[in-house]
Order: sequence, then structure tokens, then C-alpha cells
Amino acid sequence: MPPSSAASPAAVSGVAAEAARRRTFAVISHPDAGKSTLTEALALHARVIGEAGAVHGKSGRRTVISDWMEMEQARGISVTSAALQFEYQGHVINLLDTPGHADFSEDTYRVLAAVDCAVMLLDAAKGLEPQTLKLFDVCRHRGVPVVTFVNKWDRPGMHVLDLVDELDQRIGLTATPLNWPVGEAGTFHGLLDRDDETMTTFERAPGGARIAEEHVLTAAEAKERYADAWGTALDEVSLLDTLDTETFLTGTSTPMLFGAAVVNVGVRQLLDALVALAPPPSARPDAEGAPRLVDAPFSGLVFKVQAGMDKAHRDRLAFVRVCSGRFERGAVVTHAATGRPFATKYARTMLGRERETIDIAYPGDIVGLVNANALTVGDTLHAEGAPVAFPPMPSFAPEHFVTARTADTSKAKQFRRGIEQLAEEGVVQILTSNRRGDGAPILAAVGPLQFEVATTRLGQEFGVPVALDSLPYGLARRTDADGVPVLNAEAGVEVAERRDGALLALFPDKWRLASVQRRHPDIVLEPLVAGAD
Repeated sequence: MPPSSAASPAAVSGVAAEAARRRTFAVISHPDAGKSTLTEALALHARVIGEAGAVHGKSGRRTVISDWMEMEQARGISVTSAALQFEYQGHVINLLDTPGHADFSEDTYRVLAAVDCAVMLLDAAKGLEPQTLKLFDVCRHRGVPVVTFVNKWDRPGMHVLDLVDELDQRIGLTATPLNWPVGEAGTFHGLLDRDDETMTTFERAPGGARIAEEHVLTAAEAKERYADAWGTALDEVSLLDTLDTETFLTGTSTPMLFGAAVVNVGVRQLLDALVALAPPPSARPDAEGAPRLVDAPFSGLVFKVQAGMDKAHRDRLAFVRVCSGRFERGAVVTHAATGRPFATKYARTMLGRERETIDIAYPGDIVGLVNANALTVGDTLHAEGAPVAFPPMPSFAPEHFVTARTADTSKAKQFRRGIEQLAEEGVVQILTSNRRGDGAPILAAVGPLQFEVATTRLGQEFGVPVALDSLPYGLARRTDADGVPVLNAEAGVEVAERRDGALLALFPDKWRLASVQRRHPDIVLEPLVAGAD
């Protein structure tokens, strides 16, 4: 029998206490700022792994646990988000490593719907980069507070106060440093702890494979050993505001820390700060705006679907953020979109590609449901008799369009099945057009690398050779049924239907769009904006 949706007072109390132990956050940044390296270093400091891997797996070292796809390991980039769960100092950490490349923005956006905090990673030499700015805007829109970690301080970079000014001037974020580097970028001596004015120095392990040994100096010892650099650090940090928890949680200030993830310097301090400052799971608004309290009956949001993680079993894993209540493996829950029951017999917790069976999970936890063929991104699950539906996840506006076809007609069935699976996972957006038929669906994406991932996976997982033909479109607008015949009659314009039923008008450029709008001002042509409710 499935557990009752009614919970005893003791169970409710237990759920709230367990939720308070959770810290669920994502690491976001521009490509090459060091996200996967930092994720690996955090896992190392939590003693989850014994040795940190390298992004490129050089010199006999294994690759990082969060980059498990062959394409990621070959290129040294993250193309899909990865979930890691581990315990640290009595807390349960749910850490999500996200792609930094702009072509995979949709995957990152979906992850940000599942977290309570974000670590914004800055390259000490480059500061705020374009993709970091875009991701920060998404955090601000979703109300996700941000902790800033300035990485690569062991290499030459910007002046530290210039980095602080850039946060203030470009995104209106006040930096409230928790520690401060002693020594300029590239001549890094250690970290000044702002609370007690001690200094931590580090003895780095060769290649950064092990945790750097730490030594704490008193203020007097630091002054004696690093005279000018120590005095400069004290003077600089005294110019800046101290931590303000309220403004951090409301998104107008950011706790700031420094380090070098590749050699595991400053990583423990970041992990300690996240445990102390990152908010635990709290009530989440449903589709009607009503809060779903953490101690309400079970509910969860599917924010990612991924196949191909286990080559031996060709299974499909749905990543579910537990939003409320207690998840119990084996319980029958309800799929909100269809009202049908869904069995949770095969539930896993993840450490990159590695999985373990999980029996119980609480708000903030990420649960992987195996063989979840009925689930798609944005779906809600809830306990029987306690219905709720969370807001659907909007799609990014695609900017690249191709048609896909297989030259091997004997593989047509596998081709259609593979295309459907990639659409359900959100790897690419799939559009159908009356001009082309089902045999040549339109793939729409934020960036062209998404097409490479799609064709690689169709070949590896379905054995289907795929040819892509570029289409001359560069932007899409939402329209309605009344506009379809008029738009399809326009030269260089095509209307296609998305899987969710939305009708998208495809244009080659903004000038063609403007021309059509001038001549048909009454036709619906709404922009697609990521994050718009």
C-alpha cells in the first residue's frame, strides 16, 4: 500500500528538520572559469572522493566526476548539468554543476529552477563575462541569492578592488567579502579571514589532486611575515561593507570569497560559507502563486531528463527536485499533468554518473527516477490526494534552425523515437511544419553545439546516421491559429508547431520581422523570452 498523504505531527516535524539541513545550489559561470574543477574540489573537501580529477584527464588522472559524457571529456567543457549529493558538517549538500557554454543555456536555466542558491564563479583575470551576466540575470529574475567566488587567484589577473567595482557598476550587486586575498593575483600568499583577522596559508599538493594543507597565522604573525601585502589587504577590505544576510537573500548583495579551485585553495572556506549562509529549502509557489510549504505532503519538480547515462541499460533518468514532504521509494505518486499514478520503485541518488539507491529524500534533495518514460521536463509529481502543479518551465528563444533526416530509410522508426526522446529531455526543441512532414522535423536551438550533441546521441544511442540541413532563419515569434495562413503566405517566413502546441513563426532576421509587422499589425507575434512567466 502506498503511504498515506496525511502525515503525523512527528513526521511533519521531521520533514522540516531535515529540510533545514539541506543546501541545494548550482555553480554558474562563463565557459572556462573553472566550474567543473570547483565542483570536483568541493567534493574532495567533503571527503566524497579521495583525489580530484582533471577536466581533461591529463597525466593519468581521471576526469572530473561531473563531466561524464564522452564529448565533455574530449573537449574539456560541460554540455549537460550534473547532480552530486554528499554530506558535510551535518548538512546534506545537493550540488548541481551546470554548462557554462551559451549554447546550453536552456539546461542551466532549468537547473536554476531547482536550486535555492547559486555560486557565481568569476575568473580573476576576466571578471564578469557575457555568459555570467546572462546567468546572473536569470538568478535575479528567479530570486536566487548568489555567493561569488573569485577563482584562479594564483594567476595574474585584475586588481581586486576593480572586481568589486565591476559587480557594483555592471549588475548593481554589493560585494561583502568574507575573506580577502593577501597578495595580488598571481602572487597569492593566502587569505585574510575578515571575522577574526587571521590569515590562512596553503601548502598545495602536486597538481591539485589532494586537499591543500592549511596553516593559520595570527594577525601579528601575518604582519611579520607578509608586512606590505598584509597591510594592503587590511586597508582594502576595510573599504567594503560587511555581510548583510537580508540583502544577500534579497539579491542586492553577495558574500565574496577568493581562491584557486585547481589547487584546492579557498575551497573549504567556500563550502563553510554555503553551509552557513545559503538558504535551506522553503515554500515554493505553485502555478497559481500559492505557497507549497516544505512540510506539506510530497511534491516534486522534474527539472531535467537524461538518457544514456548507463550504457549497459539504455535507461532514462528523470531528475526530480523534492519541493515538499518526504519522498519514499516505492510509493505511488500522481503525475499532475495526466492525473495518472506513477510508481517510484527505482529511485537513485547521484554522484555524477554514479548512482546509489535512495529510499528516503526530503525537500531540497535531487532524486533520479529510473525508466521514467512518462515524465518530461517541467512536470510535477505529488502525493495522492494532495494535488499541486508547479509553474511550467519556459523555453529559450531559439536562434538556430536545421532540418534533420536519416539517409537510412530502414532506421526511420529509430529516428522518430530518438527525436522524440531528445525533445522530451530538452536537448533541442523539436518543431513540425506542414511544409516538411514528420520525416524532416525542424530542430531549433539556442546554439549550434546543441545540434552536435543531438546528432552524436542519435548515432550512439539509436544507431541512426543523421544529416542536418541549415534553414535560413534566425529568430522566432509566438503566433496563433489566425496568423498561420497569412504568415505562411509571406516569402521567407514559415510557421511550425512546438511539442507543447505553441505556434512559432520563423523569420530570417529582425528586418523581415519588422516588414511583416508593418503590413500585418493585427497578427500576434510575441517574443519568446526566457524566464518570462
